[in-house]
Amino acid sequence: MLRATDLSQSYGDDPVLRGLSLDVAPGEVVAVIGPSGVGKTTLLRTLALAVEPTGGRVTLDGTDPWAVDREARLSLRRRVGMVFQEATLFDTSVARNVAYGLRVRRSWSARLGEGLRSLVGADGTTGAVREALEVVGLAGAADRHAGALSGGEAQRASFARALAYDPDVLLLDEPTSDLDPRNTAVVEDAVAEARARGIGVVVATHDMHQAERVADRAAVLLDGRLIETGPTDRVFDDPDDPRARRFISGELVY
Repeated sequence: MLRATDLSQSYGDDPVLRGLSLDVAPGEVVAVIGPSGVGKTTLLRTLALAVEPTGGRVTLDGTDPWAVDREARLSLRRRVGMVFQEATLFDTSVARNVAYGLRVRRSWSARLGEGLRSLVGADGTTGAVREALEVVGLAGAADRHAGALSGGEAQRASFARALAYDPDVLLLDEPTSDLDPRNTAVVEDAVAEARARGIGVVVATHDMHQAERVADRAAVLLDGRLIETGPTDRVFDDPDDPRARRFISGELVY
């Protein structure tokens, strides 16, 4: 569904990603692991179709967003959801925050059609919004002001906002790096729910234990390249690349 082929990304003369390839299928969770500063966020932003690659290509269902017109590109972008490391919520209720993605999409979405209009009531608490809040354990917080949420609750609300409009692909950038174990467990359960719905998920994390818990496949990012990719258990138990082996064992320190 989402595929990067020979992907490179640079900022000025500074190369960040160097000719890497990665794909994610419906209902699959792929963990991109690596130390801080190796380009995980840049990779996710490029996969989110937010920035054009400086080399190679990213396609969604075989379509290159940079080879079509602006309207078609926006339609592709709206099929990809992203949750950032730090939650950013609007100055309104939790329900209206979660409903935001549905509201901005319902005027154009051919995939969901007119039925989308029935999903969000005037208070933002019906249908997909309520269901998404239940997934992240915030069903009772719909009417609360977003500013009253704890950090962990805010991150869970951000996840619900991305989940509510049923994206084809969900990209998570260090989604639990600042969360306590309880909130981390809720987010990981929500990842499992996304997988069950057939959503392809890419999780960028430096938490290798989390990658082992949630991912079907793992990819090790070092020096702008994916040096090891495969089923999670094989990558962790028997990696082919000696650098991946040293990183996973803790011997390779960045």
